Formats: sequence, structure tokens, C-alpha cells
Amino acid sequence: MKFNNINVFISEKAVIGKNVKIGDNTVIYDNVIIGDNSIISNNCVIGEPLNDYYFNENYENPQTIIGEGALIRSHTIIYSGSVFGSNFSTGHRVTIRENSKFGNNCRLGTVTDIQGYVEFGDNCWLHSNVHIGQQSKIGNFVFIYPYVVLTNDPTPPSNTCIGATIGDFSQIAVGTVLLPATKIGKHCLVGAQSLVGGKFEDYSLIIGNPGKKIKDVRDMQSKDTGKSHYPWPYNFSRNMPWEEEGFDSWKLKNNYEND
Repeated sequence: MKFNNINVFISEKAVIGKNVKIGDNTVIYDNVIIGDNSIISNNCVIGEPLNDYYFNENYENPQTIIGEGALIRSHTIIYSGSVFGSNFSTGHRVTIRENSKFGNNCRLGTVTDIQGYVEFGDNCWLHSNVHIGQQSKIGNFVFIYPYVVLTNDPTPPSNTCIGATIGDFSQIAVGTVLLPATKIGKHCLVGAQSLVGGKFEDYSLIIGNPGKKIKDVRDMQSKDTGKSHYPWPYNFSRNMPWEEEGFDSWKLKNNYEND
């Protein structure tokens, strides 16, 4: 990787940490804070002003905070007023609207669209082409796979906005749509191309159009082992914080009880 410091604009009101690398054709607006050891790649916009910027002469850009160790890939646009924990990363052409909150170690895949006013916990992974509507609330260790859409308007078009909620450790498979106000419990699995509305308890396997609970995910057997794969943290550790020590040991060490 080689940046040439060509056509880079950094506001005098921005705060850039130590050992931060910034790519060509990148703009960093007022009141942006970027943590140490972060990489902002070519053609990015960080702290994009809100709509009022274009009409209000007294506009002041809300603060945008990006934690240390971030990797923001090319053509990502991050609107002002958002907060990102450490080790945040994006794929290419990601859009993140205002007032979004992310915990630590979150990843967003290429062409992901975050519509703002959302909350994410730690260690969430979103694959490519995911759309997250406003007022969505996502827990910790939630994986959302390609072409998933979280909606929020129960009677479009209206002024009502009720986002979906997804509990810790849940998996939302390819091509799924979550309808407004949907509540998915923790450790759930939503099957591919499901259309889901309503409230679902922890450990639900949800499949279909309309999505229905089929069984408890703990009753599902892995094709590889013949044993239950769920709760998945006991059987999957790649790039997880418990990779070296196992989930039980990590939980105990971190006083983590939400499983």
C-alpha cells in the first residue's frame, strides 16, 4: 500500500492520532477525531456534513469519533455525529449516515448501507450489500450476511420509524428481510431469504415467508460432527476473542454472562 499525499484535505478542527495513514483524494471535515494507528484509504470522506450544512451559515459539524486501529477502505463515506469503537473496519463503498454507534471490533462489508441512528454492540460482522434502516439495534457478536435488509416503516410512507432489534450472537442469513419492530432474541438463526416480523425468543430457528420458529437451534445437528452446532461460540472461534482459550474460559475471564 502506498499513499502519495495527493489532494488530501484535513480540517484544522480535526484531531488525528499517532501513526495514522491517510490516502489520496480523501476529505476529513471539522470535529473529526481519528484514533492512533488507523488507516483511511483513498477517496474517503470522514465527517460528511449533515443536510443543514448547505442551508445554515452558522452550521457546526457534530463530532465524529473513530477509535484506534481502524481500517477504512476506499470510497467509504462516514457522516458526522457517529462514534466507532476500536478496530473498526469497512469494505469499499460503504455509507454510514449520522448518529450511528458501533462498539469495538465491528466490520462492515463492501457496499453496506447504514442509514444512521443505529446502535451496534461489539464484534458485529456485516457482509457485503447489507442495508440497515434507522433505529435498528444490534447486540454483540451478531453476524449479518449478504443482501439482508432491516426495514423500519410499518405503513410506508409515514413518519413512524420502528427499527428491528437483534440479540447477542444471532445470525441473519443471506437475503433475509426483517420487518419494522421485529425482535430477534439472542443465539437465534434466521434462515436464508426469510421474511420476518414479530417477536422471537432466544435460541429460535426462524425460516420462511412469513418467518416462523421451526425449532430450538440447539436441536439442530451439524453435518460435520453430528452434534449440535449451537450455541455457535462453542464451535466457532476464528478471529473471535476466545480463539486461543475457548469460549467458557473467555466468558469467565471477562465476566460475560449473556449466553
